[in-house]
Amino acid sequence: MITFSEQRDIGIEQILPIYELNGWSSAQKPEALYQALLNSHALVSAWHSERLVGIGNAISDGFLVVYYPHLLVHPDYQGQGIGKRIMEILKQRYQEMHMHMLVADSDAIAFYEKCGFTRAGKTEPMWIYAGDDH
Repeated sequence: MITFSEQRDIGIEQILPIYELNGWSSAQKPEALYQALLNSHALVSAWHSERLVGIGNAISDGFLVVYYPHLLVHPDYQGQGIGKRIMEILKQRYQEMHMHMLVADSDAIAFYEKCGFTRAGKTEPMWIYAGDDH
């Protein structure tokens, strides 16, 4: 049975494996990643007993716009609706917001479309990315 929580009492040693197994470069900066998650406007985690199996966060101005930068599920638990449920919890929390935003690529695009997101016209995602591999 999977349980969901908005508590922030999660250790970096629980978080890091999910990021590493999903190939996220932020795993290379564990302290910054940890602080970013703990200081997010919202943080939702998914648990199988005492094991962290999913995590998602939101950054928001609290009034108009919410941005969802991270949503990850442990590879052993993908395809079970965990990511969808995390997204539902986050969207419910911000249901009154004018704009819900995220950036998605490859297989994530179809996932987010199932969660109710649509492509933002002809916009292009843009960033200044301080990653080592770009």
